[in-house]
Formats: sequence, C-alpha cells, structure tokens
Amino acid sequence: MPQPTALCVYCGARTGQHPDYAALARGLGDTLARRGITLVYGGGRVGLMGILADAVLAGGGRAVGVIPRTLIEREVAHRGLSELVEVDTMHQRKRRMFELADAFVALPGGFGTLDEMFEMLTWVQLGLHDRPCAFLETRGYYRPLRTMVEHMVAEGFVRAEQREALWFGDDVEALFAWMAAYRSRPTALDVDPHSVDP
Repeated sequence: MPQPTALCVYCGARTGQHPDYAALARGLGDTLARRGITLVYGGGRVGLMGILADAVLAGGGRAVGVIPRTLIEREVAHRGLSELVEVDTMHQRKRRMFELADAFVALPGGFGTLDEMFEMLTWVQLGLHDRPCAFLETRGYYRPLRTMVEHMVAEGFVRAEQREALWFGDDVEALFAWMAAYRSRPTALDVDPHSVDP
C-alpha cells in the first residue's frame, strides 16, 4: 500500500514503568509529523496518548482525537489538537477512528489498547476491511502476545495467512517499510469447515 495518509494509534493513558515507552511514543509522533501523516488517536493528553500527540504537534503535524464525552474528564481531553471529535459511546469512538484511518498501530497499553486493536483484527478476519495492523513495541512488551498469536495458529484457531498479515516490531522505520510492502489479501468468512453441518 502507499504510505498511509492517516494512522490510527492505540496506546496507554499511562506512561508505564520505564522511560523507553515514552521515547517510543515520542519517536513515532516525530515520524508521523515528518512524513506528513495525520495521527488519529483517543484524544487524551495524559500517558502515552498525550506524549504521542504532543510530538506530532511539536513537529508541525496534524493530530485528530476521538473521545466519548463521558471520558473527557477521566482521560483529560487534549484541547490543543488539530481537531477533537466528541462522540457519545465507545462504539462510536472505535467506528469513527476506523473511518478516519488507513492503518492501525498499537503502542504499549492496557486492556483498552488491546480491545481496540483486536476489534480491528477481528474485522480483518471477517473481511470488513483489509488495512494493515501492527504492534510497535519496546522492551519486548508484546513478546508474550506474539507467542500467544503463534499458539493460536498452531492450535488451529487463527489461519497462518492471517498471522502473516500482522506485524510485530520495535523499529519505526521498519514499520513503515512493512506497510509500504503490505498487500491486502482476499478474505473469506473465517469459519472452520469441519464445524459446519452439511
């Protein structure tokens, strides 16, 4: 695919236990600004979310946040963004972020980060989109998850070609090189034929 014009990034509303996490978020933000790629993210100004958005803005880039009204105070909505989209529900937030982005990346984060990224991966399985999905990490943060995904493939719950369409890595430039080489694959409804009655 060509370079994305807008990248959706899921990440933590906390900074984690090591400064490497913040450095990773800042580095990705710097790269987005330099490449002229719009950031689409959850709209907060705290944690890795805020660090990422601030780096994009400091580099002269465009940052668009999408946040439910009920989380504006809890996640401390970033009021200095290029655009802040307020929605009513988490489902609307996910959908709007999907509509605004060409690709999806998860930085280190918690339950919410995984929830958002795995919904995008599920939509790929169901053929609802064919956009690239990637986990950008440091300190081996997603290594256990990568092992779990390999286990899912080995046990027959995820197809090998679906695993091959998912990227894990710790280098920002390698991430964009992978996206440049990404080719969508025709996706059939992901049903085990052995589980369907004739």
